[in-house]
This record gives sequence, structure tokens and C-alpha cells, in this order.
Amino acid sequence: MLPPILQLPAISIPETLAARPGVVDLWCFFYEGIEQPDLLAAYAALMTPEERARHDRYYFERDRRLYLATRALVRTVLSCYHPAVTPAQWRFAEGERGKPYIIGPSGPVGPSGPSGPSGPSGAPPIHFNLSNTPGLVVCAVSLAHPALGVDAESLLRSGETVSIADHYFSPREARALRALAPEQQRERFFAYWTLKESYIKARGLGLALPLEQFTFLLDDGPDIGITFDPRLADQPERWRFALHQTASGHLIAVGVDTAGAPLSLRAAEYVPLRGMTPPASRR
Repeated sequence: MLPPILQLPAISIPETLAARPGVVDLWCFFYEGIEQPDLLAAYAALMTPEERARHDRYYFERDRRLYLATRALVRTVLSCYHPAVTPAQWRFAEGERGKPYIIGPSGPVGPSGPSGPSGPSGAPPIHFNLSNTPGLVVCAVSLAHPALGVDAESLLRSGETVSIADHYFSPREARALRALAPEQQRERFFAYWTLKESYIKARGLGLALPLEQFTFLLDDGPDIGITFDPRLADQPERWRFALHQTASGHLIAVGVDTAGAPLSLRAAEYVPLRGMTPPASRR
């Protein structure tokens, strides 16, 4: 059983703003119960015309709701760290491989771009990453670490899992997966999958990073280890990873280049424009 996210400490905005190494906040929005028309309309009002156009292009209502929840979460979360900026004022761009970063409200400031997102003028840089999957949107935030990735998946997701391991995992991962009892294999598959996504999202290179060239070590001790093929030219000792489960059956993986500092995760269940509660209260 993976550690439940409810075990994590609650988010403390002042502590995060101090930019102490290793601190990462996880904001979890379980959006499917949000049905109030006024609240949904308020979320829609936060989007730019470009975001609204993209929202409207989705054919299925479930996809429109997921996109709306994602935009509402990131905009309101960022304003928790910089209250002088309203949620509607944030502006974003994407790196070559799709990693989002902040370019406004006052234009790029400092080391903007996929490897160095910046806050508004005069504010410290704020680094974030997003993941969405049916039922859950997660926004990870750090003031200390630009190379930050998060991924969430539902253990109930349909489709092939173990049968495609050889195509997406390293040989060592595939062997470890198949050595498990059948009832354990599905959870391990999604553990590898979400961890790999967290790493490639943190690097900002997407699937340009061959998935078989890095291996997660989940059976060698309490900490999650990683090894790299020499072609990746990365250093395992710099990285810290975590994997948690929600009561709703979602896995959340986080990957951060902390330069070796211990990872200190905080979490909150959050409803945009309504507020947050520590995850222990409900999840």
C-alpha cells in the first residue's frame, strides 16, 4: 500500500515563500462534485479568450470540465502565493515540449522560460507543474526548485497496463513488475508510469526523453531511487521522488531536482475560489 496523501503536512504559504530547499506544495482539486452554476461560471470568467476557445473546442463535456478545473486551479493557486495578482491576471506560455510557465501579468521577469518560470515584477520566481486526470487536478508549487514535475493517474483507468510494460519501461522495471503477484502488478505499473511522467515533466523535454533510459528503484529501501543511462547525462543524487495515493484511487507522483536536499511535501485539498483544507480532513 502506497502512503496516503492525507499523511502529508498541510500547506503553509509563508513557509513556502521562504524558498527553503526541498519544500513542494501539492494542491489537489477533486472537481467532480462541483455542480454550482455560479461557481462554474466564476471559473469560466477567469480564462483568457484563448483558453475559452480551447475549452469550447473539446467535444465531450467531461473534457471541458477537466480543462476548466485545471485552469481554475492553477490561476487561483498562484494567487495564493502572490495575492496582489488576481487569478484572471496570470498569463502563461509553454516551452517547446509543452511545459507551462508564467509570462505575466507584467511580462517575463528574470529567468523566464521552461527551465525558470518567474513571478510578477518584484516577486520571487514561482515554479509550478500541473497534472490532470478524470476526477482530479493537481498543481505542484515550489519557490526553490525550477525542475519540478507532477503526475496523477487513476488506478481504475481502463486500458492495457502490464502487457505494454516492455514498450515503456526499462528492462529492469519490466522484470520487477512481472516478478510481483498478479494482484500487485497494476499498482506497480501505475507507480512506474506516474514517476516516469513526473521526471520527464520536470525536465521539460516530454517524450524526447526515452523512457527506457532511466529506471526507478522501488524495492531497494524506503526512498525511491533512480538510475540513468549514461546517454541522459543526469545525476541520480540530485533527484528526489515521492509517490502517494488518495482515497479516491488516484496515484500522485512528484519528481524534483533538489540538488540533493530532502524532499518536504505539503498538501491540501482545495476548491478554487472557495479555499483549502488539510487533506487529512477528508481524504
